[in-house]
Amino acid sequence: MQAHLNRFPHASSLPQRAFATSLSANISTVSRHQVVAYVAQPLTSTLVDDSQVFMKPSEFVLPQGMLSPVNKEAAEHPADIFRCSGCKLPECQGPTGCARTSWRFEPGGYLKQILIAKHRVYDLAHESPLEEAHGLSEQLGNRILLKREDQQPVFSFKVRGAFNRMSQLTPEQLAKGVICASAGNHAQGVALAAKKLGYPATIVMPTTAQEIKLKAVQRLGAEIEQVGETLAESTVYAQAKAEREGRVFVPPFDDADIIAGQGTVGDELLSQCQEDWKNLYAIFVPIGGGGLIAGITAYIKAIKPDVKIIGVEPYGANSMAASLALGRRVTLTKVDTFADGVALKRVGAEPFRICKAGLDGCVLVSNASIAAAIGDLCNEKRSILEPAGALALAGAKAYLQRYNIRNKTVVCVLTGANMSIQRLAMVSEMADLGARREAMLISGMPETPGSIRRWVEVVQSAPGPDLLFTELKYRCSSGDDNKMLWSVAIDPEVNVGTIVELLNHNGFNTMDISEVEVAQAHLRSFVGGRARAVVGDIADEVVYQVEIPERLHNIRDLLEAQGALNITLFHYRRSGGSSSQLLFGLQLPEKHQAAFDASVAKLGKGFSFSKLKGKELDAFRMLSV
Repeated sequence: MQAHLNRFPHASSLPQRAFATSLSANISTVSRHQVVAYVAQPLTSTLVDDSQVFMKPSEFVLPQGMLSPVNKEAAEHPADIFRCSGCKLPECQGPTGCARTSWRFEPGGYLKQILIAKHRVYDLAHESPLEEAHGLSEQLGNRILLKREDQQPVFSFKVRGAFNRMSQLTPEQLAKGVICASAGNHAQGVALAAKKLGYPATIVMPTTAQEIKLKAVQRLGAEIEQVGETLAESTVYAQAKAEREGRVFVPPFDDADIIAGQGTVGDELLSQCQEDWKNLYAIFVPIGGGGLIAGITAYIKAIKPDVKIIGVEPYGANSMAASLALGRRVTLTKVDTFADGVALKRVGAEPFRICKAGLDGCVLVSNASIAAAIGDLCNEKRSILEPAGALALAGAKAYLQRYNIRNKTVVCVLTGANMSIQRLAMVSEMADLGARREAMLISGMPETPGSIRRWVEVVQSAPGPDLLFTELKYRCSSGDDNKMLWSVAIDPEVNVGTIVELLNHNGFNTMDISEVEVAQAHLRSFVGGRARAVVGDIADEVVYQVEIPERLHNIRDLLEAQGALNITLFHYRRSGGSSSQLLFGLQLPEKHQAAFDASVAKLGKGFSFSKLKGKELDAFRMLSV
């Protein structure tokens, strides 16, 4: 059976459909109350034993910040019924699933269990603060409140659910040792809970787990087994080991007690919002497997149903948004791991049931927007969150701006701060682009002396305020046309499209690549690399390491010192300090050295030139020639 989805009406009135292939959605026409989607190409994915629908993340796409539809009318599929891992009990095989937690279907069942969970989780977790982000509030025209779950003992909310589940096990079950599979935050939650209870725990982690999370689990005293390259492979091994050894497997999200533990976040933030109760508009929550948002949804909708609960996912890990639109769970064929804390191919069955009934929808955001949210939080609170931890803020910004929401109170649940220093470089490169504080472009550059200087003059002649370059990468080639990758700081007065048109009109073929994420992560490294000379080294090439003051027209002033000499290399990235360093190469015959030195001397305070020599020059030639 093929699926041909032509239209998504408003989320509350979606038709029931049976799909046997993957869902592909692109946006055709958009309003605040309607999403129009259609199948863009023949569908190729199929069901496996009627249990899974496979699709690529790229097959379900919404404009950033748009609220996704929720198919509330679709019948529950047997594969979406919740049962504990490995459960074979006859009483649990019926249409309601897990018999141990039959309270799930009672009126106020989750509300009651969340209130009971409060008396357990605070033996280990604490009530996290709800802080106003004053700068972001002013910027977005709404009161932005941050629920700081990144300040829990293991820098993540995961300890709540893990401890609520484990504290209900019998001493005999605990004595055998619990087991879980996790790439990081859930692993730390289970390890800390086991340490608190005084019983052993085995944590199965993929071989690709981040070192910062691996070491954190080791410090908590849990036994670690690294198995498989993916979390799915680790999970299969852990579940088999648990069944073989008679141990309890503690799932990360697909468990009613885990969900109730995470739901204590909802209880806290409602209590903390009492002074702004009437104006509370929406709560934004990141989605990985769905345990946290399910718990918050179950609690908030029982107490204050008019408050919107909005999930946030990256474009490359959009399993909940696609599942809610389809009306049954989908399995992604791949996921983008930039926000690795939410990089899951399939949401849990019980979280999906709760979200399908109560969630208002999801918004999707780009990696660059997530990086921008990390930057916002660093500037606002001097805290550095992991990408998944800042996901809710990225979604809130996108949603509020898309629908022009003003003068409301919204809560963003910040879920984790397990960020390694190694990841910060990529995040910082993407942050300004995601926040639209910077534009990245690429221009064709004729291989003639003075072409870069003429190009700068054209850029600076664009209407509007003077532009501040933040990045320039160029390396000469034996061809007639080279490439300059460049970035400029922008504000609402800067029209990037006008700059592109002006450059193209003047013979510099230019493209705006600000929203091309592969350019942000990879392509910027391709420009300014090895020289492609016809024969050997570039004749008379001299390379300088230049310290340059960070001010307007710094690049123009530097190029004036070049005169008629041919530039062979330009590698610059603004540092954010009062000065930055760049590599600057040019063909400088010895007879022109004195004149060049005199021009450099006229640049004045803030500029300094140091010629590469010795090992520095040897390393440069090995890498760039």
